Amino acid sequence: MSPGADAPGGGRVYRVHWVPGTDTLRGICHCGAQRLAEEPVALWQWLLDHPRGHHLPTVPAADPTGRQAVPA
Repeated sequence: MSPGADAPGGGRVYRVHWVPGTDTLRGICHCGAQRLAEEPVALWQWLLDHPRGHHLPTVPAADPTGRQAVPA
């Protein structure tokens, strides 16, 4: 399923992936916007607050380990 796609039942698709080797999560909204976060609650609040606050793709937050996150 591509970003912006609806789920077969008509709902939106949100994804949260763990970034291996870190305590970081990558949230991907149905609109394609992405954000890195260490706090799952803050990440889910950001995802579910659509479209307010993230209608345009955002620049991921800096990884505290200094590693580059692999694109999902």
